[in-house]
Amino acid sequence: MIAKDRKTERIRRRKRIRARISGTSKRPRLSVFKSNKYLYVQLIDDDAQKTILSSSEFSLKGTAKKTREERIKLLGQDIMKKAKAKKIGLIVFDRGGFPYTGNIKKLATLIREGGLIF
Repeated sequence: MIAKDRKTERIRRRKRIRARISGTSKRPRLSVFKSNKYLYVQLIDDDAQKTILSSSEFSLKGTAKKTREERIKLLGQDIMKKAKAKKIGLIVFDRGGFPYTGNIKKLATLIREGGLIF
């Protein structure tokens, strides 16, 4: 049996998820990517193949001395503010093959509490 690493398994899960979900201009796909240091979030219209808006922990100002939880909260608020400015209320959540636990779950909960429906 071939030993598979975590990255390969995540890519397989991501492909399986992406086969089922797709974003439109009325209901864009909220794509989450998690690196070792930061979370990156994009709202994507798959029909037009365009990124509507994006945000990341890295791009937020004044987060250098904050904890990971505080940065995730700021990221959730930032994406909500940008989505409301573009009049987006419905989304499709794409966890990018990552398990729905920990920081991904915290971010999804914050975005739901902020008013986006998925």
